Amino acid sequence: MALESLLRSSGYQARTYCDALEFLNSTGPAETQCLISDIQMPGMCGITLRERLIAMGFNIPTIFITAFPGELPRAAPDTQGLIACLPKPFEAERLLSCVETALGQPL
Repeated sequence: MALESLLRSSGYQARTYCDALEFLNSTGPAETQCLISDIQMPGMCGITLRERLIAMGFNIPTIFITAFPGELPRAAPDTQGLIACLPKPFEAERLLSCVETALGQPL
């Protein structure tokens, strides 16, 4: 929950979910302005989550976090709306800059 604390302390509203299915089955897709997701997750990977959201009509600006940054270009050729893929570990300032970009705020 360190990520949630970072976002809240920076003035953002943040909501966390146990997994991708919990997010998909909630009001989250309709309410989310910026999605931050790990690529490797149990049950459904972040790339599949993004594909499902797009199929549902939600093209949410997305920031992926991954321990395997080389996997993104092969797995997600449609990168429209993809803000960044941050390798772990990442600097808090870099993530916040990406969130600002996703929300269309000045850097």
